[in-house]
Formats: sequence, C-alpha cells, structure tokens
Amino acid sequence: MSRKEEIEMLLTRSRRFLETAEHQYEVGYYDLAMFSLEQALQLFLKARLLQNGVDYPRSHSVTALLEMLGKVSQNKEVDRLLEKHLTELGLLEDAYITARYVPRLYRGEEVKKVMESVKELIANV
Repeated sequence: MSRKEEIEMLLTRSRRFLETAEHQYEVGYYDLAMFSLEQALQLFLKARLLQNGVDYPRSHSVTALLEMLGKVSQNKEVDRLLEKHLTELGLLEDAYITARYVPRLYRGEEVKKVMESVKELIANV
C-alpha cells in the first residue's frame, strides 16, 4: 500500500469512527462512544503524521501523537490545542484502556465535551 493510500484509509476510518461515536452518543452508549472518539482521533493523528512525512509510532497515546505532530509540523496551533484539551485527551486515553480491561461508566456530558474537543482537534490540526 502506498503512503497516499494509507493516509486515505486512516482518514476514512477516522471519519467512520467519528460518525459511529455520534450515533453511540445519541443512543446512550457512552462507553462505546468514548472508545470510538479515541479511535477517530488516533487514526486522524497518524494520518497527519504521514502527511508530514513521518512514520507514526506504534503508540496508542493520542497525547504523544499530538505532541509528535506539533514537533514535526512546527505548527504552534497544535501546541495550543494540546494544552487546551489536555483533560479531554486524558479521558480518551483512559477510554482506550478501560474499553478492554476495566468497566468504566461515562456521563453524557463527559462524552459531549470530549466529542467537541475531538472535532476541534480534527478541524484544526
């Protein structure tokens, strides 16, 4: 698979996970919505790293991926958004782990706030 094809595949999956999260949120599946939001952002950031000519690490940390993107792109907006959404990014990282190992209930308000953060990050980095 070419780099361009991999980028397109990652972006398509990212969009699908975001759409899935929106549906899961609407029906009250908040734990699944959080996991889907994490996947949407993680895949998006990996695509953006590839677009910047950098192979992404085999990390699942959206915070680490965002930090790496800020360094390689030298885009100060990435750093600003990282600081602005640090709490929400932490919730996403927890969601990735808890989806597999530990039951965790999320409130609708948490999911809504995280979804807004993910959408802002995707729109601006």
